[in-house]
Amino acid sequence: MNRLKTTLLLTCLTLLMVAMGSAIGGKTGMVFAFFMAGAMNFFSYWFSDKIVLKMYGAREITELENPSFYGMVRRLAVQAGLPMPRVYIIPSESPNAFATGRNPSHAAVAATEGIIRILTPAELEGVMAHELAHVQNRDILISTIAATFAGAISMLGNMLQWAAMFGGGRDDDEEGAGGLIGGLAMAIIAPIAAMLIQMAVSRSREYLADQAGARICGNPLSLANALRKLHNASQMLPMEAATPATAHLFIVNPLTGGSLLRLFSTHPPMEERIARLEAMAYRPL
Repeated sequence: MNRLKTTLLLTCLTLLMVAMGSAIGGKTGMVFAFFMAGAMNFFSYWFSDKIVLKMYGAREITELENPSFYGMVRRLAVQAGLPMPRVYIIPSESPNAFATGRNPSHAAVAATEGIIRILTPAELEGVMAHELAHVQNRDILISTIAATFAGAISMLGNMLQWAAMFGGGRDDDEEGAGGLIGGLAMAIIAPIAAMLIQMAVSRSREYLADQAGARICGNPLSLANALRKLHNASQMLPMEAATPATAHLFIVNPLTGGSLLRLFSTHPPMEERIARLEAMAYRPL
């Protein structure tokens, strides 16, 4: 169901972008919109992992430097049938972790110093299995595409605002006013809709990664316990360097805020994630 939901949401993003391009410049605008999205996706596909790792000051480690953590990731990668990813440590006390990379052969997993310190070995295994599940499911690519489309639609929305304001009065007064209002409405509504769709894609992939991660490590309760502990700890000690653009990468939302932020969250409700994992513990994996 989550995979079907992801497909439908990505289709909605594509159609929304086509509509935005068409509203700006007809068929020429549609072609321009696709070209812009393609260029942004190409850049994100090849360089987003390097950018995000550098953004958080992540340092690559070897097995000699941290044999227990590195060995844990290697063992889980074998269990998942994946190539060994690069392993990074983030110098932050805020407990969190993420995966990045354009495909399983060029993947990286990163964990903060804080998460390694506060979790038990079994809980940390559950977290890293979750991150490897993202690699296995190619969620990094899917999330990048969704984020790129949402960003492109936002850019087109700004262009459409200017087009509506300066081009709305070219016809007769009634049509000009209608075109102006319609163009401005789409310019405002479309980027918000795209952002909501992107966040819905992210939430669907988190559920899938929880499920697949539990199977990889073989212990759903370890991941459930880790999520409960991380949720509480990250609220008390949020990650200072975190940005909304990269929040979807982390296993728990690194940002804090009130009800409005939760409404627009890239992560599913923690209570629901934990409940699903606990339910898995009582049925065959």
